[in-house]
Amino acid sequence: MKQVWRSTAVYAAAHFAVDLGCAFAVFSACGAGGLGFLIYNFCAFALQMPMGLLADRLGRNGWTAALGCLLVALVCCLPSFGLGWAAVLGIGNGLFHVGGGLDVFNGSGDKAAALGVFVSPGALGLCCGTVLGHMGAARLPVALLLALMAGLILFLCRPARMPRNAPLAFPKISVLPAALALFLVVVLRSCGGMQVSLPWKSGLWSWIAVLAVVLGKTAGGFLSDRIGAKKAAALSLGLAALLFCFSENALAGTAALFLFNMTMPITLWALAQRMSGCKGFSFGLLTFALFLGFLPAYLGAASISGIVLAVLCLVSAGLLVFALRARRGGY
Repeated sequence: MKQVWRSTAVYAAAHFAVDLGCAFAVFSACGAGGLGFLIYNFCAFALQMPMGLLADRLGRNGWTAALGCLLVALVCCLPSFGLGWAAVLGIGNGLFHVGGGLDVFNGSGDKAAALGVFVSPGALGLCCGTVLGHMGAARLPVALLLALMAGLILFLCRPARMPRNAPLAFPKISVLPAALALFLVVVLRSCGGMQVSLPWKSGLWSWIAVLAVVLGKTAGGFLSDRIGAKKAAALSLGLAALLFCFSENALAGTAALFLFNMTMPITLWALAQRMSGCKGFSFGLLTFALFLGFLPAYLGAASISGIVLAVLCLVSAGLLVFALRARRGGY
């Protein structure tokens, strides 16, 4: 168990660094909103499905994650780049996530807490990287940080110390309804998180909102392990729906963001439990859902109100509870 939490801490720190590096590279050299930004997001999130399947088969999770760190470090050194390098940046992001995610999945067993710790620093990394990119900060320190993370992964999370991947196998068709429900939950969460309108979210409150997202993802895994996934999902999304009705208020909106993000590790855990023979692919399936949820905002869709997001929370709660109650199926 000590090794599990040590490796989870390393991967969480690397997650912060990778997302910081990606945001830094995009906003300092590529810019958001153009074709390069779309290609980066496609490669980073949609391509995690084939990357995850390959990682499931190869079982070189630490090497995969470290390679992802190094690819992001390489692109961070470039003062500007075109579409090809945007793809490399996205591939580096995706390789890190599937490699690190698989090791955390394997080590956490039937618990969700470690998954919450792993995924939560990404939001803070994105925010910090965006600020550094707009500031035109020096590139070398960011690249060196990523290289350091790659070294730590190879030293502390090498295959001899980590649980092995399960033999590659796809679940029976009976798992499909639960998988589809979980997929839709992530699409709704991504879409809602990208498009929600929070008038108070600026200055110091924007950082408080990011911390609420980070802490919510962390807390969700621990709460799920403590009271059960179904209760945690219903409680967090039900309260989030109530508070989003008053999201014009900064305190209510921040609390709603905290609760809204608690289900992220629960969805990852739930699908991996039902697809235990291809956990990397299951991780990539849900990141593809993130990509689909990103598209409306990228294409210029209008922002949504807290009331609409409250409705999405209730729909998500129903889908998630349905998925958690569905039997896991066999192979």
